[in-house]
Amino acid sequence: MDTHSKLIGYVLWIFGFMGAHRFYYGRPISGTIYFFTLGLFFIGWIIDLFLIPSMDRSADLRFIAGPVDFNVAWVLLTFLGIFGIHRFYLGKWLTGLLYLLTGGLFLLGIIYDYWTLNTQISEVNGLRRA
Repeated sequence: MDTHSKLIGYVLWIFGFMGAHRFYYGRPISGTIYFFTLGLFFIGWIIDLFLIPSMDRSADLRFIAGPVDFNVAWVLLTFLGIFGIHRFYLGKWLTGLLYLLTGGLFLLGIIYDYWTLNTQISEVNGLRRA
């Protein structure tokens, strides 16, 4: 089942020297390395242009599709994360309110969500499927 979008992957690749596409495809360690090394000094960033299709296939196999859309959640986190909108979308109302009142838990919660959002979505989709 298709959980991630190549189009969104390529759009995030534009900012890939900061690791955005790697976080999106569930690779938080390399995403963090890209963030601190400018995409491994832009070399890894250019190579990733050709690796996105395989990262997309891997993410589609690894994560559980369901009513919560990965693409919507990632767009909400990326652009409105400080307000907790992505957490409301996941049905996590309490932490959504907490993010709203604390600026995404002082931005630390947003960093946590960049590391774990794919897993959070899979868990919600798995629960809703059962």
